[in-house]
Amino acid sequence: MLVGAAIVASRSVVLEVPPLTLALLRYAVGFLCLLPFALAGLRGLERPPPRDLWAMAALGTGQFGILIALLNWGLQQVPAAPAALIFSLFPLLTLLLGAALGSERVTARLLGGVLLSIAGVGLALAPKLQGAGRAGWWGELAVFASACVGALCSVLYRPYLQRYPTVPVSAFAMLASVLFLAVAALAEAWPARVATLSAGAWAVVAFIGLSSGLGYFWWLHALKHEPATRVTVFLALNPVTAAVLGWALLREPLPPQLLLALGLIAVGLFLATRPASGKRRPAPG
Repeated sequence: MLVGAAIVASRSVVLEVPPLTLALLRYAVGFLCLLPFALAGLRGLERPPPRDLWAMAALGTGQFGILIALLNWGLQQVPAAPAALIFSLFPLLTLLLGAALGSERVTARLLGGVLLSIAGVGLALAPKLQGAGRAGWWGELAVFASACVGALCSVLYRPYLQRYPTVPVSAFAMLASVLFLAVAALAEAWPARVATLSAGAWAVVAFIGLSSGLGYFWWLHALKHEPATRVTVFLALNPVTAAVLGWALLREPLPPQLLLALGLIAVGLFLATRPASGKRRPAPG
């Protein structure tokens, strides 16, 4: 739900704050929120080996830097609700990556869920398909690429989350992304832009940053204790939240086919993540 709300909030300021600058501010605020708790969590913790630090920095840059930069860029081209629908492929991409790496078994139910969700996204984008693609598909492709990056990072995060406390890992990942974005956003002249932001834009940035700090802590906490597919399935709430808030706050249309698309994606996610039998899986050790 926080992701859906952040998508709508980002959509409201992307014309004033460029994508990389918005991502930089988002995670700078999130990092500052987590920093005091991360420092407390470091007490008595042995320093991780350099290879783990580099791996967590790379995952943080992907999860919190590249993903959000692509998503924010896409939101300049695509309304909040369709963007959230495309991003809702995140858990299904995670399932497919898990299957490719041997941690998930591909079943007829999984394949049916994938096809239903893709059908839902196609239905949501039907007006775009009828428009002969004059405006291009770069916005949709950017949102889809952001979902791919997130799925890959979610699958690869878990070993490090099981070795180290969640809050320091979250803060370190965000710090790595902030350093990356501070360099990348120089192309947008972010120091000058930040100095001229309106009070309204700062309020939105503060909300997005606070929700990111809180949301990604719980996200990584869940990834530490549950398989990535069980965690990412809850992103099904993302398009519902974005569609309702986009309609209520941004006056974006809520056409009947969008509601049907949401239903198809929800059913697809249910089928794709439902256990193969009625037996409960043992809790991960």
